[in-house]
Amino acid sequence: MTIRIESVKALFFEENGPVVEDADLFVKDDRIVKIVRKNDPSTQYQGPEAEYTIDGRHKLAIPGLINSHTHAYMTMFRNIADDVPFTKWLFDTISPLEDAMTAQESYYGALLADLEMIRTGTTSYVDMHMTPEESAKAAFDSGMRVCLTRGLVGRDRNDEGGIRRLKEALSDNEKWCDGDRLTTMLAPHAPYTCGPDYLEYIASYARDNGFGLHIHLAEGLTEIENLRRDYNMTPIEYADKAGVFEVRTIAAHCVHLLDSDFDILKAKNVNVAVNPVSNMKLANGFSPVPKMLEKGISVCIGTDGAASNNSLNLFREMGVEALIHKGLNKDAVTVSAADVLKMATIGGAKALGRENELGQLKEGYKADIAILDLRSPGLAPANNLISALVYSCSGNEVDTVLVNGKILMEKKEIKTIDEEKLYYEMDRIGARYMGLVSK
Repeated sequence: MTIRIESVKALFFEENGPVVEDADLFVKDDRIVKIVRKNDPSTQYQGPEAEYTIDGRHKLAIPGLINSHTHAYMTMFRNIADDVPFTKWLFDTISPLEDAMTAQESYYGALLADLEMIRTGTTSYVDMHMTPEESAKAAFDSGMRVCLTRGLVGRDRNDEGGIRRLKEALSDNEKWCDGDRLTTMLAPHAPYTCGPDYLEYIASYARDNGFGLHIHLAEGLTEIENLRRDYNMTPIEYADKAGVFEVRTIAAHCVHLLDSDFDILKAKNVNVAVNPVSNMKLANGFSPVPKMLEKGISVCIGTDGAASNNSLNLFREMGVEALIHKGLNKDAVTVSAADVLKMATIGGAKALGRENELGQLKEGYKADIAILDLRSPGLAPANNLISALVYSCSGNEVDTVLVNGKILMEKKEIKTIDEEKLYYEMDRIGARYMGLVSK
């Protein structure tokens, strides 16, 4: 189908930074095929005839946001383990709940995550999950663009559980992934859950079979201290020695870094997915983004899971990411709104290895588009829409969302998810988990 988004303000990334201009956008099948920018005479010739028109008056079209690190199924654990230290949060509450989770429950948890992200303008996400089939099925049903990464844990390459998890990841890839809307990376969970031999095995498997890697690194101080004690290495050095960075890698968190770690991340072209709200909530600290940007390290942004955030709203994440470094460094210029917008779009596309087709409104790129209502308090008056997207948007301004050229939400009506049934299931699941926690 050919769709025309008519008379809309649109966000474009130019060499000197993002700009907003009046435009018509033409979508055919899964791609943006024509952009008529009203202030550029070279684009004024007629676009293709449209079968469907979206009225863009008083609207702002942006590239769909990319959540570069999350755990979609964890929406079931939202607001259930708050105001506790990281190790207590993980080992005393979340891990036991994960052990009790059924496959069907993880499906509904992932579907709720998809609903929340669609409503707040996210069109793609990188999901580290633990339930084969179910996360993939939720992604397939919702219509979102998802990179599925089954969390991998093991002592060494002979660990039966580690081998099983790898087989599950490969099965998901073969059964569900089309190399376009649904893709796969391998996801060794973290240095504290992957022994050095197992990590080397997964890294070599990824290299030999064309997979990227997705891993938690340098998130908490306990991780740092244990690796220093046991291996005399930082998490970045540990992963580097295992060969993780020999393929395209998304390294989530990277909070605690030495100067030498920055050099490794830059030299190996690692994509760092920062998660400011989760890191603050669990008292893990702040990823040193100003220094990453100074060093030329590729930075993207994620929410982490709803158990530790407790939101999957990238507008909130962008605002926090821009603000915390100004306060920490007493520097109002550091980490600008433009920087953060780039992390949530172009940075995420690069992390996925798809910077030539995602993350921008550009002819030939995938039609992953979020349209915001300018008749919203957070976007009025329209003095500087770049600033507004980061500093004053709540996410509630999102009106319409397209992924792969398909309309997933229009005028705030979700097209792909039965919300009433989903909320019914979440009431049931939530009651069961609260019962488990109270025991």
